[in-house]
Amino acid sequence: MRALLIGASGYLGARVHGAALAAGIDVVTAGRRPGAASGRHVVLDLAASGPAAVGAVLADIGPDVVMNCSGATSGDLAALSAGNIDGPGALVAALLRMRSPARLVHLGSAAEYGRGPGRAPVREDEPPRPVGPYGVTKLAGTRLVELARTAGLPAVVLRVFNPVGPGAPAHTLPGRAASELLRAVRENDAVRLGGLDAVRDFVDVDDVAAAVLAAATGPVPVRGVLNVGSGAAVSARELVGTLVDVAGARVRIVEDGGGSARSADVPWQQADISAAVTACGWRPRTPLAVSLAGLWQQVS
Repeated sequence: MRALLIGASGYLGARVHGAALAAGIDVVTAGRRPGAASGRHVVLDLAASGPAAVGAVLADIGPDVVMNCSGATSGDLAALSAGNIDGPGALVAALLRMRSPARLVHLGSAAEYGRGPGRAPVREDEPPRPVGPYGVTKLAGTRLVELARTAGLPAVVLRVFNPVGPGAPAHTLPGRAASELLRAVRENDAVRLGGLDAVRDFVDVDDVAAAVLAAATGPVPVRGVLNVGSGAAVSARELVGTLVDVAGARVRIVEDGGGSARSADVPWQQADISAAVTACGWRPRTPLAVSLAGLWQQVS
């Protein structure tokens, strides 16, 4: 199997890249910047290139599957729209022009759901209610993939919940908490974070990579969108407490503020992962404490 992996230098893309190579897949990477750790890398900006240029890359590589881990997680509306709408739009348009389209595995986000059905695990058929520009633009990208699927493209969107593990970006709660814990340990201070009332579904980054490979190599799922999470609801307070425990640190946790507006808008979220388990034979296997231990080892 030959795979084109877009966004291989990102947090999730890098783990997918390593897992694909370990599985013996012939991987060609692509991204906006040169220098990915790949035997063959193509500089490709999906949003700026457009369908014709993307199609030329696809014709040259001839992939069996395209794994799209690219996208924008921050920036203004223009940047988010370019990364999360224009890019996927150019990709699916180019794939549909292929005589025999490659399979597409596209990474979506739990932010597409927004405020879910109270304290029940959210299913893929739950009406999405994104609360900010990031969730709105990710949902628009998902809709483009779903439209392409109705036009004959073998495609699936993996709605990834909250990945955790080594390399967690600083803008995520695990990354921010690990950085703050390191500061607190060095300065003999308390860990100081905003409010930690929000409840989320945290899934190990390598379990996410395994889900991408399962979707890329198994039968095409009947359902076009699949949740990828741990299937467990964990409060931000519990996550930070577990991180402190696995680090063996003797520090207090002080909640100095009300937390982010996004957390307040979505106070509770948990994935129903039964569809992904059935469709792909995948299930999460890494306990949260193990994920956090890996993150702490990497930052410290």
